[in-house]
Amino acid sequence: MTSKVVVTGVGAVTPIGNTAAQTWQAALAGTPGAHTLDNDWAEQYDIPVDFAATVDPAVVDENLKKVEAKRLDPASRLALIASREAWSDAGSPEIEPERLAVSWATGIGGVWTLLNAWDTLREEKSARSVMPLTVPMLMPNGPAAAVGMEFKARAAVQTLVSACASSTESLGNAFDVIRSGRADVVITGGAEAAIHPITLAAFSSMRALSRRTDSPETASRPYDLDRDGFVMGEGAGTLVLESEEHAKARGAKIYAEIGGWGISNDAYHITAGEPEGAGSIRAMQAALDSAGLTAADVKHINAHATSTPVGDIPESRAINKVLGEYTSEAVVSATKSMTGHLLGGAGAVEAVLTVLALRERTAPPTINIENLDPEISLTIARDTPVALPDGQIGALTNSFGFGGHNAVVAMKSY
Repeated sequence: MTSKVVVTGVGAVTPIGNTAAQTWQAALAGTPGAHTLDNDWAEQYDIPVDFAATVDPAVVDENLKKVEAKRLDPASRLALIASREAWSDAGSPEIEPERLAVSWATGIGGVWTLLNAWDTLREEKSARSVMPLTVPMLMPNGPAAAVGMEFKARAAVQTLVSACASSTESLGNAFDVIRSGRADVVITGGAEAAIHPITLAAFSSMRALSRRTDSPETASRPYDLDRDGFVMGEGAGTLVLESEEHAKARGAKIYAEIGGWGISNDAYHITAGEPEGAGSIRAMQAALDSAGLTAADVKHINAHATSTPVGDIPESRAINKVLGEYTSEAVVSATKSMTGHLLGGAGAVEAVLTVLALRERTAPPTINIENLDPEISLTIARDTPVALPDGQIGALTNSFGFGGHNAVVAMKSY
């Protein structure tokens, strides 16, 4: 019989909390993470956006030695901190290194390392001025490598890069690694630390970012009629997955079951999703089928819901199509309204929140909906948490990314 895959540990570093527990409590309280940035980028580079959702800089000083931080890109720092928390939360399982794997993700990678190195080379005009570890720090698999070396994972260390669907794909890949028997435990998640003048300028140029500079804390407003773009965020989320047999054998606590996942591509446009949500529909249905769930089983969805004018509607249509008459029974949370959009780290943090929602039987709220878009027909947790039913229930966490990537993970209460 094929083993079930369960979650035994969670960790997170986000704009609203330095740990998974802090992030969860802040989410329940409807805490906004966006704020005006303490720099002169907007004026210096004529960027129309001067705010983002950033992590507490003290979290690095409190959790990493100076020598560790110096040798890691900001994204890798957050990945290591979140993974250490998740590993400890899982009880620091004793496992043969050959039976431990890492499945990680990022959307952009070491942009800070790359551009800082270029600035240094350009100013100093000498190759000797560039740090010897620049390439290992900037490469997209840098965070995965850091986590893999930290925990001596020798079964596999992989990196998924699929824009904003990246870490949901990493979670699905981790599920497959365990189900295939290649590992008993997988550390999985994603990280992003790309709040930099070039990314703010680029996203702003394509008019993807909100321009509510007068009110950053209300700028991320999924499903609101007046939404005008997403808020950039940074952070990391980690889940420790195990085969049910392995978890039970060591007496581990179990948060939830990963039932299955689905993946698809729109092949429609490099940045815009297919208007009717066709690819999203296929990914959601595949996730349900993989998990052995029906539309009636789904009681919670952590939606991708980025707060863009065109992005929220296709996902809403897809949810309606997949759940049909049971759509109203699924409580939808759009937690990017609080955390901002963590790009390649978004799906991992949202998966952590979905796991906790199942365990606590509570859907976190969506904030900043002042005028619900009439094209959105969903049961949304607005402003306050909503209780989820008892008994065996299912949940979905959705992620969609530039390039047409669609990834959905289906979870079950345990």
